[in-house]
Amino acid sequence: MELVKNIEEAKFITHSGTMHADEIFSTAFFDLLYGNIKVYRTPSIPTELDKDVLVYDIGRKEFDHHQEDAAIRENGIKYCSFGLIWKHFGREFLKKRNVENIEDVFTYFDKDFIEAIDADDNGVFPKIEAPYKVKTLSDIFKLFNPGYKSNQDVSIQFQKAVSFAKVLIEEELLSVIGKVTAKAEVLLALEKKENHTLFLAEYMPYEQTLLSEESANDIYFVVYPSNRGGYGIKTVPLTQEDHTKRWDFPEEWAGLENKQLEEISGIKGLTFCHATRFLACCDTLETAKIIISKALETSKPEETLAKTE
Repeated sequence: MELVKNIEEAKFITHSGTMHADEIFSTAFFDLLYGNIKVYRTPSIPTELDKDVLVYDIGRKEFDHHQEDAAIRENGIKYCSFGLIWKHFGREFLKKRNVENIEDVFTYFDKDFIEAIDADDNGVFPKIEAPYKVKTLSDIFKLFNPGYKSNQDVSIQFQKAVSFAKVLIEEELLSVIGKVTAKAEVLLALEKKENHTLFLAEYMPYEQTLLSEESANDIYFVVYPSNRGGYGIKTVPLTQEDHTKRWDFPEEWAGLENKQLEEISGIKGLTFCHATRFLACCDTLETAKIIISKALETSKPEETLAKTE
């Protein structure tokens, strides 16, 4: 991507001034799609422009979102420029990448990545109860704006931001493709569920599928081979938004490991239980099944009962 100083040289135009995640990601996307694009940043759009010039996040046209009649998703989240650009060019981008399951990846990428950027850029901020500053992706990209009295060059900073955004788009795309590919495997595994447990032959991204399938509503635990050796056992939240666990490991296991945990639980091969009890680890698959049976003998967490009754 090259920032040009003359508008006549540019094929892509966006606004100047303070940088935001929206136009940064839009620029990064176009550079990934077409390669070596020439971009002009300006505070206003001339009345007459070459019809082949693509304008975004400014100008109140197709790829802007500041006008009153700007496009809105079915769920009420207004598109920002990146969302509008993905909606128009996303399938072309995926086709050029020889992506399979284009429609699934197209939809998932928008929902998993772009929608939150759109919402944040349009001023939709979730209320987060935390005694510390929670930085959104948009907050991270604001860091690329020149700092007060830093003497940083705004054009260099914009190029740095676009380069970083390109990396994130590439990584997110790989992640989404993996999740879409894994969905079929998770659905097959659900057909073989037992004792409120999903058993996976290898670790894979299962959460999205598990929490969106009615057939998985009675799944409380997921077992998978751990990349550290042995097996991991994770609890399952009620929904994607509510992280209350559907079932818990026994309270007395919390934070223990190895011999101490074996003695407290009476289960040989139970090697670890996280302090918040969302994860346990063990030596073998058979031990994992024993752990789950033991956990299911304990009472369901009161907070879960209150939400499911």
